[in-house]
Amino acid sequence: MTVITRFAPSPTGSLHVGNIRAALHNWMFGQRHGGRFVLRIDDTDAERSEERFVDGIRADLAWLGLTPDLEVRQSERFALYQARFDALVAAGRIYPAYESAQELDLKRKILLGRGLPPVYDRAALALGDADRARLEADGVRPHWRFKLDHDAPITWDDLIRGPQAFDAKTMSDPVIRRADGSWLYMLPSAIDDADLGITHVVRGEDHVSNTALQLQMFEAMGVAPPRFAHEALLTGTEGKLSKRLGSLGVAHFRDEGIEPQAVIVLLARIGTSDPVEPVVDPAPLIAAFDFARFGRAPARFDEGELAQVNARIVHQLPFAAVADRLPAGMGAAEWDAVRPNLARVAEAADWWRVIEGPIDAPTMDDETRGYLVQAAAVAGTIDWAGDPWHALTGALKAATGRKGKALFLPLRQALTGLDHGPDMAALLPLIGRERAVARLSAAG
Repeated sequence: MTVITRFAPSPTGSLHVGNIRAALHNWMFGQRHGGRFVLRIDDTDAERSEERFVDGIRADLAWLGLTPDLEVRQSERFALYQARFDALVAAGRIYPAYESAQELDLKRKILLGRGLPPVYDRAALALGDADRARLEADGVRPHWRFKLDHDAPITWDDLIRGPQAFDAKTMSDPVIRRADGSWLYMLPSAIDDADLGITHVVRGEDHVSNTALQLQMFEAMGVAPPRFAHEALLTGTEGKLSKRLGSLGVAHFRDEGIEPQAVIVLLARIGTSDPVEPVVDPAPLIAAFDFARFGRAPARFDEGELAQVNARIVHQLPFAAVADRLPAGMGAAEWDAVRPNLARVAEAADWWRVIEGPIDAPTMDDETRGYLVQAAAVAGTIDWAGDPWHALTGALKAATGRKGKALFLPLRQALTGLDHGPDMAALLPLIGRERAVARLSAAG
């Protein structure tokens, strides 16, 4: 069996971090088993779907490296839905219902007031042909419901949650089509999964009851359902479902200087028993992907942790991976020198300005200025072809007796204008003899 997974976003807005996690896990599972990954654009809601969001979804997945093997759009598959719909109507598994939204709401309130679950009472099934004809003659157009089999237990072995069981009698027959003919999510999704041969679906635990309903739809269509994995929902740092998570997406991450590898690393592992490890290549993450490692507890998404992972990713990025984002003239040697001090690639520009100058050296006391005048003289005489930093500090230590912070810190301050930064042994050759001598002299 070829594993086929899918990600099915609605183009009614931008992807948020929860969507991205679902896409990633479907993609990873497919990759783990040498399978295929399908992008299904759920654009049945013509009023809310926008092409700019479709383009955005594609761009976001591309930025993350989650390349689909196939893309389909529900808006182009209405003929397939209609054929399945007609067959299920003929089989008695879909029926018309004529209650208005207000009538249904009143029924729900009455049941809740009696302490009963608000389950639809199937009043529409009691209507005869004459009743339906009279309603339609009065201009009442029906919505359509899928008729659950109350005698069939709904069970499945969830890949994360384990054995699941639902009693169809406690569930309302789901509305699958509106009175205006437009489709709701449930049936088209099941039809697509069947038609595209989807074998596994990873989605949030908020879809568990949808799965229970859809399993009966697969059975009614006479097709085997996919295997389902319902993962715990993401929570914010406050330990509960966070509205902020709904606003965090690729645009936010890019604006914050977050690398796609950092997003992948964190979302691949939070909610599992595995440690978050900053790897640039997702291959080890894919090789270790296993639903048995996922827990039932909410998965905590922490932007602070993401920033830490990002810094550790940046420290591993080769020059070729970042060259097009670095300042003009900055080469591999400069990147390798400053990379260990970066939290984001964009910060390399700050160190490029330190290398190129001009810099603002701090004010020194008289003794330190004298030391720097001496350092400027020594810097003009050492061999810059080898290791000028250790040649400079070694000569100054011998001449002045300084050591430790008193030896090194004034030199760093005069040469970079800062108290901290990249290893000076790597940075000084990039600053070069001429600039170094000038900076030491200016600070002295």
